[in-house]
Amino acid sequence: MTSPSGSRPAEALAFLEKYPEIEAFDIVLTDANGVGRGKIVRRHELLAIYENGRHLPISILGLDITGEDVHETGLIWDSGDGDMRAWPIPGTLVPLHGTEPARGQVLLSMYHLDGQPMTSDPRHALARQVERLAGRALHPAGAFELEFFLLSNARDGEGRVQPAAAVLDGRASGKTEVYSVDHLHGMEPLFSNIYAAAKAQGIPAETVISEYAPGQYELTLHYRKDVMRAADDLVMLKRLVRMQARRHGVTACFMAKPIEAYAGSGMHFHVSMLDGAGVNVFAEAAGSPWAPTLLHALGGLAETMAESMLVFAPHANSWRRFVAQSYAPLAPIWGVNNRSVALRVPAGDVAARRIEHRPAGVDANPYLVAATVLAGIAKGLDEKLDPGPETTGNGYERAAEAGAHMPPDWRSAIEAAKASAFLRDALGEDMHRTFAAIKHAEYLRVARTVSELDYRLYLHEV
Repeated sequence: MTSPSGSRPAEALAFLEKYPEIEAFDIVLTDANGVGRGKIVRRHELLAIYENGRHLPISILGLDITGEDVHETGLIWDSGDGDMRAWPIPGTLVPLHGTEPARGQVLLSMYHLDGQPMTSDPRHALARQVERLAGRALHPAGAFELEFFLLSNARDGEGRVQPAAAVLDGRASGKTEVYSVDHLHGMEPLFSNIYAAAKAQGIPAETVISEYAPGQYELTLHYRKDVMRAADDLVMLKRLVRMQARRHGVTACFMAKPIEAYAGSGMHFHVSMLDGAGVNVFAEAAGSPWAPTLLHALGGLAETMAESMLVFAPHANSWRRFVAQSYAPLAPIWGVNNRSVALRVPAGDVAARRIEHRPAGVDANPYLVAATVLAGIAKGLDEKLDPGPETTGNGYERAAEAGAHMPPDWRSAIEAAKASAFLRDALGEDMHRTFAAIKHAEYLRVARTVSELDYRLYLHEV
């Protein structure tokens, strides 16, 4: 059977010849929560996956964050938990740096047995939006930023997580070492391995920054003209950062808000739109005001933000990130060279004009984030939507008024997403149903859990 993903056995054969030392492969399918699900297969099994795909149960796409079945997705017993066929994603067959014995990795995407896309696979939601834009001779380009914490494997005396000590010499710091180059030197062995692993996988990892909280860092990725590949980059980079951190005895944390007193971690998405000749349609003419296409795109993103927030903030912890003066604005406002707004137009080269979409946390699924953002842009272009006035100065002062109709919490975001015709169209009927059902099940799990905070507040008081 010809691979519907576009993968070819020649890719596997060339890889096996180039890396005779690799003994096994992680085969990874990304679920609605961005969790990698799959198997480790032996070297001799790889070629068959490229020739015939690999059967995996459909229920793998209907799991909550704990790995439990969510029956309301319709992907469990309604379908008899039958097998679908997963196929390799071209260009994602890579070595895993530093593994012993040597291993490789390949990302997969799920299809029906007849080769049609299994549309509860998040990657297909993004592919659908890319194809829609291609029908208008528009081609999205972009890149994600990866913010994360490096934490100690041990908790502090009160059971809270704490920043990891430097892997170079064990030096500890509880300060906000924002933009400190010397602080980065303490993590140099780890970041050197991250860069080596990224190079081996063809991931264009660039600048590393000490971010705005103790133990927080940011890795940037080079812009891709293929936005699908940009999302693949982010998925693969998170996996390798987590793997390399474990090898150095620390934890790479991708929670949106792991430490209550400090800023959380975002996953800013930079996006532009190219026409058939490769010209950026967001770029204004020299000496002219903003391009109408840029303003309409901003208008679409602003209008659809409220009903899309579940995609950008998908977990209970996600909503703890939205605090004033925390670089995580929760209001559909835009501005130029302004980090207090949700939709930022960076200053710089006009030819590289782009939108920096800032609401998503690092815990969000990049395929779903990109699909939702592209759908919002398309709506803005179709309806020629006005984004409202540019925000200058402190955007948090405008946030209360501008965000009046935004969901205030996770439960409200779930209800808004379930009712949203826009989000149903952005993700596709199946992905929307699957995602909303999983989030609702997770909400119920959290709501019925008696937490340590409950005991601290109420055990001896009521």
